[in-house]
Amino acid sequence: MNASVLGLCLSGPLVLLLAWLAPPVTSSWWYMRAAGSSRVMCDNVPGLVSRQRQLCHRHPEVMRSIGLGIAEWTAECQHQFRQHRWNCNTLDRDHSLFGRVLLRSSREAAFVYAISSAGVVFAITRACSQGELKSCSCDPKKKGSAKDSKGTFDWGGCSDNIDYGIKFARAFVDAKERKGKDARALMNLHNNRAGRKAVKRFLKQECKCHGVSGSCTLRTCWLAMADFRKTGDYLWRKYNGAIQVVMNQDGTGFTVANKRFKKPTKNDLVYFENSPDYCIKDRDAGPQAARTAPPIQPRM
Repeated sequence: MNASVLGLCLSGPLVLLLAWLAPPVTSSWWYMRAAGSSRVMCDNVPGLVSRQRQLCHRHPEVMRSIGLGIAEWTAECQHQFRQHRWNCNTLDRDHSLFGRVLLRSSREAAFVYAISSAGVVFAITRACSQGELKSCSCDPKKKGSAKDSKGTFDWGGCSDNIDYGIKFARAFVDAKERKGKDARALMNLHNNRAGRKAVKRFLKQECKCHGVSGSCTLRTCWLAMADFRKTGDYLWRKYNGAIQVVMNQDGTGFTVANKRFKKPTKNDLVYFENSPDYCIKDRDAGPQAARTAPPIQPRM
């Protein structure tokens, strides 16, 4: 059991401090799904930092893949929260996509940052394998012969170049958070990384047999990503087991809010503030505030 399950409360002064330190979530690359041409998208989406705009102009075809991926991961978020009052609804006229609900450093925010980061990795990696991007293709390292528990095989086909997807996602998605030195930026960076790692966790080896009557005297294998639902299900379990943390004394990392619980790993989701009561309208959080989750129902 961890701090998230017990729903531990942070002390009043600390909550106020974190709220003061948290940057406004007024706009985001998440809104790129509604953009038109790449140049319009790069220049007119509010909130992109200079590094993100540079990558946007240099890699317009990657931005199109990211735009398609946004629709996919938001749909996955809505699927995972389908039985909750806050069900990951989006606000098309709001540049932050989710409104003010994610201003709070809650477990819902942790999940959204993780699933969005994972969605970028998945979309870019898939586009690489499908030959849609000039900057990447199949995994160039998967060549020649190799061995596994079944014997020798030859790398063939098109292995998903997930390392490229992770590298680009880290550069683009994390750029805004790296400009911040506050607690919320560190929280977002941690959850972004957890999302990227989740996609790679489900990379699987697929093989095809060659030989007389399927004798499999020769195998050709490649690495392929699993369906994105596996990543969504995995991150949902991490959401239910998210760990409440506080900043350490030197402000460079986290420590658990309650010393009885485990220290978060790089795969865990972390959050600072308890979720609000989404059954009660919160005028400060906007119209979505009355549509969030009831008490956590852990799913195994």
